Amino acid sequence: MRMNNRGFTLIEIIILIVMAAVLLPAIIIPFATGVKGSGKPEMATTAMFLAHQRMEELMKYQYRNSALDPTAMTAYADIPGFSGYQWRWEILYVDSDFNVVGDGILATNHRGYKRILVRVRDPEGTEYDVYSVVTFFP
Repeated sequence: MRMNNRGFTLIEIIILIVMAAVLLPAIIIPFATGVKGSGKPEMATTAMFLAHQRMEELMKYQYRNSALDPTAMTAYADIPGFSGYQWRWEILYVDSDFNVVGDGILATNHRGYKRILVRVRDPEGTEYDVYSVVTFFP
């Protein structure tokens, strides 16, 4: 009498389990790493938005306005409404090639250019810079 054997043997099942144990970590580790870092593009976009926002606030002033007086890099300050984000900025005198003139703050031989730098730090500590230049037109 002939038996119809359908199914897997114990050896085949053990081989399948061993192969799954070897292959699954190779698949799961890159996936988990990708999911973990998936928030970074959003943080970069938010940081650049905040840097441009602060730059626009500074750029609304005329060259001689006291809000644009040259200043060394300010200390990091928390950005209201954006937990974990901080910003700082500096305003320096520069020449026509945008090189800092003298110490950048008390320069007497500048040509009427001020460089503004706004730096934003995201919650992971990555920094993003936005630069602009304000000129003096008599």
